[in-house]
Formats: sequence, C-alpha cells, structure tokens
Amino acid sequence: MSGYYSIDAILTDAQKVPCTFELDVPGLGYLDDNAGGDIKAHHTPPIPLPLWLAELLALQRFPAPSTSTSSSSYTTTPTALITLDLPECLGPRVMNALKADAKSVRLRELGGYWYAVLCRVLELFEEDELVGVGGVFRATHDSSKAMRVWMGELKRKR
Repeated sequence: MSGYYSIDAILTDAQKVPCTFELDVPGLGYLDDNAGGDIKAHHTPPIPLPLWLAELLALQRFPAPSTSTSSSSYTTTPTALITLDLPECLGPRVMNALKADAKSVRLRELGGYWYAVLCRVLELFEEDELVGVGGVFRATHDSSKAMRVWMGELKRKR
C-alpha cells in the first residue's frame, strides 16, 4: 500500500490521530476550534490531527522553555512538539475484544483503513500489544494470499 500516488496510502494518512501538544503554540487555535487562539501544552482533550501531520510534528524536536530563572530561557534537551496517542480504533477496548474473540470485532465499523492505520502506527509506536495483534493480522493476510496463489496454480495445471 505504499506509493506516492496510491489512493489507499493517501486515505490512510488522512485518518485522524489524537495528539497532545507538549509545548505552547501561538496562533494554532483553529486546530482546536479556537480561531485566533493559542494551543496550550498538555491541553485536554487531545486534538485530532491527520496521521501525516501528526507523524511530522512528533518527530520534530524543539528546545523546551526552561522553568528555572537562569540566564538561558530554553533547556538544552529538545522535546517533541506533540505526543501521539493511540487512535480509538486501536485503543485498549478494541485490542481486548480482538484478543477475546477476533471474529466478534467488526473491523469495517472501525474504519475502512483499519489495517493500514495499524501498520502505520506500528511504525511509530513501540506497543507490544499492537505488535502482537499486527503480527496475527499480517500472518493471516500472507497465508490467505499464498492460498490464492496456490489455488490459481492448481487451476492452471488442469
């Protein structure tokens, strides 16, 4: 599902991910329906951003404002602008349901690009629980694909 012109990749990147800002950001209040306002650090509830934007902002490092009264107003250790939270479709409730009985979970209702979002989030997060679920879905996908190839080869031999 990769590729610059892939519609599936574009729609996957457009999925919203809840984000918590770690620094105050002036003038971006419109992201939180507060036109002309500022975004405050650790604002609750998290602000949903498209996955492509959230990934870029989470990877950027900025000097954090210092809380001490020293001559420098910024700390030397850079911090991320935002932290990504797990989307609701990959939250603990869904993961517990998948572990209990995967057949009872309607993935279509979680979003048309659930698996693609799972793969993208696996690249960003280091969640053991997500890796386990993602591995099961990857194995299922690969085995069903191999089965189709095998069936196709059998039909050609006849």
